[in-house]
Amino acid sequence: MKAESKPRRAAFTLVEIMVALVIFSMIVAAIYSTWMLILKSSQVGLETAAQIQRERITVRTIEDSLTCVQSYQASMKYYSFVVQNGDEPMLSFVAHLPAIFPRNDRFGEFRLRRLTFTVETGKDSEKDLVLRQNPILLDVDSDEQAYPLVLAHNVQSFDIECLNTNKGEWVTEWDDTNSIPPQIRYSLVTGGESGWAITNIVTIQSVTLPSVVQTGKSGGR
Repeated sequence: MKAESKPRRAAFTLVEIMVALVIFSMIVAAIYSTWMLILKSSQVGLETAAQIQRERITVRTIEDSLTCVQSYQASMKYYSFVVQNGDEPMLSFVAHLPAIFPRNDRFGEFRLRRLTFTVETGKDSEKDLVLRQNPILLDVDSDEQAYPLVLAHNVQSFDIECLNTNKGEWVTEWDDTNSIPPQIRYSLVTGGESGWAITNIVTIQSVTLPSVVQTGKSGGR
């Protein structure tokens, strides 16, 4: 009698293995591409959210401070309203600030402070819009001088205009040292992929208190 032959075991051919590897590689590549797309979309979303948040904080800081301006004619050397445009723009004034204003905790009860917005070169050689604060009768301390609050990066332009009601036009300088402008129009433009541009008009809700009201006599000191 002949011995019964054992059944042959099925085996993969080299071609089948190569085809399987190619298919597996395509699946891995598709998963990797999808994952990278998700990561990139997430990063873009986070950057956009951060940009919107920074823009919101910058606008609110400028406009909240302008709506809180205070000025007294008898003490204009302390309450001067300064506007400077050009290569080194600056906006400086005194305001009585709300409790939620940035860095309020650094100044304790000194809510009446001079605010100075300037555009300066940052560590990355780009222009930054920065804010320094100091109580009205004190100089800017060393920490505030060295580490101002950075409101916007990569600033391309920061322009300030004041409404001159006598001329009926917007002016880039404020020469009336005995008053504050009724409205301010500012434009801020930043560069880069996440750059933005904004132009707003802010109505100043206070007026310069005349000397006669403050001191009881005209031309008071």
